[in-house]
Amino acid sequence: MADGGGWRPPRPCEAYRAEWKLCRSARHFLHHYYVHGERPACEQWRRDLASCREWEERRSADAQRSLCESERARVQATRKHALVWALRQSPPADWHLPLPQEEKDQ
Repeated sequence: MADGGGWRPPRPCEAYRAEWKLCRSARHFLHHYYVHGERPACEQWRRDLASCREWEERRSADAQRSLCESERARVQATRKHALVWALRQSPPADWHLPLPQEEKDQ
């Protein structure tokens, strides 16, 4: 990993810039604050963008390591959240019957 021969960043630098720009937008701020009750943390996207640019310009091993660690952490964060709903393998046996409220209305 240290030599960086054919290594490429996990995403193009433009993707990190777009994520950072989106994270700083008013719409994203309001949405994130509404859903999570806190301000969005955009600093990691800025660091990833800086690391990506440093990799492209200087082929820095530190920048490469930083990007790899950041992407690993991002993947781990998505894996720690369990599904809210249990997925069904087939529909319920009585799925075609009218709902109880519909029976009362008739």
